[in-house]
Amino acid sequence: MTTAASSDADLIAAHAAGDPRAFAELVRRHRDRMWAVALRTLRDPEEASDALQEAFISAFRAAASFRAESQVTTWLHRIVVNACLDRVRRRQSRPTVPLPETGPGEPAAPRDSMSERETRLVVQKALSQLSEDQRVPIVLVDVEGYSVAETAALLGIAEGTVKSRCARGRAKLAKVLGHLRNPDAEANVPDGAVEGRSVPARRRGEGR
Repeated sequence: MTTAASSDADLIAAHAAGDPRAFAELVRRHRDRMWAVALRTLRDPEEASDALQEAFISAFRAAASFRAESQVTTWLHRIVVNACLDRVRRRQSRPTVPLPETGPGEPAAPRDSMSERETRLVVQKALSQLSEDQRVPIVLVDVEGYSVAETAALLGIAEGTVKSRCARGRAKLAKVLGHLRNPDAEANVPDGAVEGRSVPARRRGEGR
């Protein structure tokens, strides 16, 4: 019998055995965390909601084949991120830039806001010029803040592969985005340091 005290693994097993309440409890338990993952990855509530729905449908169908080689949360997290990455790939063929809402919450410095939007456009265009095997790791590590180890686990590749793909992608981005650099800020940077630097990003941990 499924209860709120059942472990995640027990819920997966119960779902596979036909318990109609088991998966609903699993969703209730992890929905908020997985929603945060989707929103952080896609930066768009509507896209994140659609990706999360697709991910839970995939998890519902694949639960019977789940093997307890990893935590259920890790398994769900990877399904959610993969659903998000699928949407990112689809958007590459129809890139859009969200416009800020006007009204009382409008930025006090519209020129700065416009400059930020223009910068995002340039960065998005630059990322789109990378091959997918370089772009996806860079988005995960340098934009979303995942560690190299986490990115390797999510993409199913070796950590060394993540590092090499990010390095090659960053070198290309450094050339394409060179005009965005602040000459004064980089006046004292040793030669070669900029080549390895990525687009500014929020870091969640070490191991880059």
